[in-house]
Amino acid sequence: MTGSRKRRTRRRGRRGGKGLILALVLIVLAGAGMGGASYYYIQARNQAAIPKPDELFVRYVSFLSQGSYGEMYGMLDDQSRREISLEDFVSRNQNIYEGIEAAHIQADIKSVEEPQENIAVVNYQMSLDTVAGAVSFPNQVTFVRDEEGYYHMSWNDRVIFPEFSKTDKVRVYTEKAERGEIYDRNGTLLAGRGAASLVGLVPGKMSAEPGQDMEHLSSLLGISTEGIEKKLGAKWVKGDSLVPLKTLKKVDELNLKSGAPSEENLQDRALQDELLTIPGIMITDTPVRSYPLGEQASHLIGYVQNVTAEDLEKHAGEGYLTDSVIGRSGMEALFENELRGTNGCTVAIIREDGSMNRVLAAIPKQDGRNITLTIDSGLQSAIYQAFKEDKSCSVAMNPYTGEVLALVSTPSYDNNDFILGMSQEKWDALNGDGRNPLLNRFRQRFAPGSSFKPITGAIGLDAGTLDPDRDYGEEGLSWQKDESWGNYHVTTLHNTNPATLEHAMVLSDNIYFAKAALETGYDAFASGLDRLGFNQDLPFEIAVAQSQYSNMERIVTEIQLADSGYGQGQVLVNPIHLASLYTMFPNKGNVMKPRLVHDKDMEPEVWLPGVFTPEITDRIENAMKQVVSSPEGTGRAAYREDLTLAGKTGTAEIKASKTDTSGTELGWFAVYTADPGQPAPLLLVSMVEDVKHAGGSGLVVRKDKAVLDAWLPVAPQ
Repeated sequence: MTGSRKRRTRRRGRRGGKGLILALVLIVLAGAGMGGASYYYIQARNQAAIPKPDELFVRYVSFLSQGSYGEMYGMLDDQSRREISLEDFVSRNQNIYEGIEAAHIQADIKSVEEPQENIAVVNYQMSLDTVAGAVSFPNQVTFVRDEEGYYHMSWNDRVIFPEFSKTDKVRVYTEKAERGEIYDRNGTLLAGRGAASLVGLVPGKMSAEPGQDMEHLSSLLGISTEGIEKKLGAKWVKGDSLVPLKTLKKVDELNLKSGAPSEENLQDRALQDELLTIPGIMITDTPVRSYPLGEQASHLIGYVQNVTAEDLEKHAGEGYLTDSVIGRSGMEALFENELRGTNGCTVAIIREDGSMNRVLAAIPKQDGRNITLTIDSGLQSAIYQAFKEDKSCSVAMNPYTGEVLALVSTPSYDNNDFILGMSQEKWDALNGDGRNPLLNRFRQRFAPGSSFKPITGAIGLDAGTLDPDRDYGEEGLSWQKDESWGNYHVTTLHNTNPATLEHAMVLSDNIYFAKAALETGYDAFASGLDRLGFNQDLPFEIAVAQSQYSNMERIVTEIQLADSGYGQGQVLVNPIHLASLYTMFPNKGNVMKPRLVHDKDMEPEVWLPGVFTPEITDRIENAMKQVVSSPEGTGRAAYREDLTLAGKTGTAEIKASKTDTSGTELGWFAVYTADPGQPAPLLLVSMVEDVKHAGGSGLVVRKDKAVLDAWLPVAPQ
C-alpha cells in the first residue's frame, strides 16, 4: 500500500498545473453542490500527506460538535451520498443532536482495522451529554479508499447510534415533577394541589346559529368573541373536541349547604349554572395550584405563574419548560428551588411501529420538597378577620422560641385569582385601589410611635442615665427644653404625675421619654439601637426593610433626639423586627431569632444575646404589665383577669412637616403573654394606618383583644 501511494504521488507531480486546475474545479463544484463540504479533501490534495481514517474521523466529530452538518456530508463516499441527500442528511442529524441538546461530543478512538484492501474500520467510544444525562457507547465507522488513495466515510444511520436504523427516530420524553406543597405547623395545606372548574366548549354541540350564544358566553367569561373563535379554530379541534376556554373557582358545595353560604360562592354557582344553559358548554374538574386561605395569607404564601420568555432566558439550563410555573412572590418565590423539583427526562430510540428500541439516557423525576411553616392557619385567619377592612399588618410570634405564628397584611387579594387567570378589569381594580392591597406591609418599615418607648427606657437604664424612680416633674401637655427650640414643643395626651418610668409608660407620656433620650445622649442612644439590629438586615427567611433611627448616618439635632425617644423623629421600624425586640423582655435580655420554617427538632436560637440585664428587662416588663392591667393604662382594653399580659400602645403622627395639621396617624399595639407557664404563649404586634379619626391606638387594642380571645379562650369561671 505504501508503494502505491508513492506512485500516485509521482503521477500527480507529472500532471503539475492540471492538478491545481482540477482542485479549483472541485472547489467550485463543492460550493455549488455540496455547500463547501469537500473543502477538507480538496485542501488535503494540495498537501503531501494523505489523511488517515482516524484523522478524518476526528475531523468529522469536530464538525459535529460545531453543528457543521454540511461539512460532515462532504466527507461521505459517493454511495452514501446517493442514498441520502444533503438536505435530508443535515435535517436528520440536526433534529437528533439538537433535539437531545447534545453537548461535549467526544470520540475516543480505540483502534483502526483494515479487514480488506481499500477498507478501514475505525473503532471508537463515543460520549456526549444530553438533556437526559450523559451517553456513552462503543461504535465503529467504515472508510472507503478511492482510486487516488483518499478515504471517504461510508455513512448510514448506525454512525449516529449503533442500533439505529433508517426508520428509527429519537424521542425525548419529559415527566413533570410535582411541585412541593406548603403546610402550616399543624399540617393544614397552605399551597398545593387543588381543583378548579374548567369551562370548555364542544363545537359539534353548539347551536346552528351560535352568534347570540357567543356574545352571551363572551360577556359571562370576559373573553372576546374573537378570542373564543381563535380557540375554536385551532388545527387540533374537531367536532367532538372539548376546547378549554377559562378556568373558574370550583364551587364549594359544603358552603352552599351551610346555613349561611358566602355571597362569593353563591355568585360562582350562579355563573356556572348560567354557562351551562349555552349549548355546547361543559364544565369539568381540573387540577390547579390552590391556596386554601386565599386573601387571608396571600402576601405570605404568594403565588405561581407560567414562565415567560424572559424567565426561560434568565433560568436557562435549570430545567424550566415552556409550560412550567415559577414562584412570583411570597413563599412560592422564596422556596422556588425546593418546591419545583426536577423533571424526569428520557432520551430513547423508537422504532417505526412506536415500540421502544433502546433508552439512551434517563433522569428520574424528583418531586419538589414540601415546606412546613411555623404559621398557625387558625391564628392567621383570626388576625385577618379582625383587620381585613384596615390598612394594617400584624406579626404573631412565640416569644420564647421566635417561631412566627402569623404574618398578615391587609387589605389583601386572593392569590387564587393569579392561578385561574386574572381579568384585566380585576387587575386594574387592584392596582387602582388607593388602599394598596398588593402592598406587603409586614415587609415595610413605619414610625413606631410610643410602641418604641420600652426600647428607649431600656437603653436609658443600661446607659445609667435614667433613674426609674426619679420624678421628672409635671410639665403639663406641652414642653420644650429651652428657647433654642423656637416654636417647637413636645406634646403629650396625658398629664403625668408623678413622672416616673412606670407611670410614664402606663400613660404613654411623650415628654418623659423625650427627656430620657436627651439625658441618654446621641452616642449612647444610637449605640443602643445599633446593638439592637438597627441599620442591619434582619436574620429572617423573608427579606424585610432595615429599621433606622435617622435618615443620615447619625441623629443630627437635639429635637430629633428628643422625638426619637418616643418613636417619632426619623425612627422607622419593621414590624417583624419590633416583634423580635419585644422577645427580650420575657427572655431576660436575649432577643430571639425569628423563624418561619418549622422543624420539630430545631432548638430556639438567640439572635442578640444579653442586650440588657435581666434587672432592666424585668423593670420594663413590669411597667408594660401595668399598661394593660392598670385602670388608667392605654392598653387597658386588652385586660384579662385570667391572663398576665404585658404590652405597649403607640400612635405615630405621619405629616409633611412639624406644623402640618392635616397628616394621618398610625396606631400600634404590642402585647404578649407574660406568664412563663402559659401553654400557648403569644406575642402580637399590630399596626393600623389612618387611625386619627378612628380611635387611635385604642382601635388596635380592641382588635388585638378579639384575636387574643379567639386564640386564648377565656377560661370558664
